[in-house]
Amino acid sequence: QVQLVESGGGLVQPGGSLRLSCAASGSIFSIYVMGWYRQAPGKERELVAHITSARFTNYADSAKGRFTISRDNANNMVFLQMNSLKPEDTAVYYCNAAGVRTAIGILEVWGQGTLVTVSS
Repeated sequence: QVQLVESGGGLVQPGGSLRLSCAASGSIFSIYVMGWYRQAPGKERELVAHITSARFTNYADSAKGRFTISRDNANNMVFLQMNSLKPEDTAVYYCNAAGVRTAIGILEVWGQGTLVTVSS
């Protein structure tokens, strides 16, 4: 059993900052890529950023220059530092882990999501 739990969401004013955290638990050997997705009201889920075990990163154009993704491989955690937040960043943010190597196979796992609301 592998589980992802997100935290750090909340209400923030435009221009403010939030730091999201995600922790993977279970009998995990390694995780190839961890990332953050978001789903805004009436929109499809989209990639915000992801990071590989070697710390190669990729960002959505909307996040580039404002958000920073990082990870702690030893503790199977991933973080998203969000600065200069805009109202259009409002969404439920989901943690994702792919290439999760366990004793029984390779898995992809999603967290339950954490709500980020950017509003004045």
